[in-house]
Amino acid sequence: MPKQWFFQEQGFEFAALQVLGATAYRMAEAGEVLATVERIADGDADLWFEEWMTTAKRVHSIAEESEKAGHVASARDAYLRASVYAGAAFFYVLATQDPGREIATWRWHRAAFEKAMHLWPTPVEKVDVPYEGTHLHGYFWSAGNERRPVVILVNGSDGPVSDMLSAGALDAVARGYHAITVDGPGQGYALYEQKLYFRRDWEAVITPVVDFLLKRPDVDPARIAMSGLSQAGYWVPRAAAYEHRIAAAVADPGVVRVGESWTRHFPPELLGMIDAGQTSEFDQIMAQVATQNPSLKLTAAKRLEPYGVTSIAAVLTELKAWDLTDDAPKIACPILITSPEDEQFWPGQSQELYDLVTAAGKELTVFTAAEGANWHCEPMAPQVRAQRIFDWLDTVLA
Repeated sequence: MPKQWFFQEQGFEFAALQVLGATAYRMAEAGEVLATVERIADGDADLWFEEWMTTAKRVHSIAEESEKAGHVASARDAYLRASVYAGAAFFYVLATQDPGREIATWRWHRAAFEKAMHLWPTPVEKVDVPYEGTHLHGYFWSAGNERRPVVILVNGSDGPVSDMLSAGALDAVARGYHAITVDGPGQGYALYEQKLYFRRDWEAVITPVVDFLLKRPDVDPARIAMSGLSQAGYWVPRAAAYEHRIAAAVADPGVVRVGESWTRHFPPELLGMIDAGQTSEFDQIMAQVATQNPSLKLTAAKRLEPYGVTSIAAVLTELKAWDLTDDAPKIACPILITSPEDEQFWPGQSQELYDLVTAAGKELTVFTAAEGANWHCEPMAPQVRAQRIFDWLDTVLA
């Protein structure tokens, strides 16, 4: 177990570290983060929500005042910080006494983010990618008008779109890459405004994005890369196995069996109830335990929502098919798989994915506690992460 800096409740600790790590990209202010964390009682989801929103609204007011006075850079920075803080509040809203604030909070976060993007110093386009009779909404960050490589940034199961700035968009543009991200089914806009839910065959999402990119004169069709964060450590390899126009892929971390982030916490006899068809009894037990466990309460609400179900048993049954064992050998492009020390959701699966991939260009990179880059998705070392990933992309796409 890694050192706990702020909270004993591991979910709170991880979420706080994510916000603090965003200071590396001017997306948060260390003093604002520490002052907010200090006001939150360990494990109190209602206080978590209230205090992060208090900070978000205060910083948003600063942004509005700066914008009115013509201080564009100050307004941009403050809108972005407000968006990040609201995103932190939003993460636990379903575990509070008033979960009905979820959509309004998400819209508040997204509106602040879009205000920041409107004031961005480099070109940012809002994009709509055609997808199965509708569109997937997202953003395209341009590094210039000439033809360049592009990175498709794939978010995880619960991250706000602002995460994609620190997870690759800013570093991509700084290195001469374009970057694009869309909210896929079960993510952000697609979930809250379109009621589109997770799917395991993520190539059905990536292929329309590739089609969209290939119509742009500023994209080099031979250098389209894809990078996935968190649960996208499953989606990216899955898509790469079937969408062969991808020139390089990154999975952070590697995920072979998504369901193990759930099942590893349950005793075998409890999981056996699902196999025996005792799903109602299983869910009743989960509901009872959730009343005393804020992490499970969050899981029973937030983690089920993007699957479009209200039953943990239903999700565990669905996730049995989310397995890359047969898909990984079909990956043909170079792939970088990260393996962070103290990975708390899919421990050991990065190495397993690496072993399953047969492509010659595969590589495994380990992030360690000694370099401050441990835990899932390296929350406190985004620049170390970016250096490792983009140096690799520079090499394989040269």
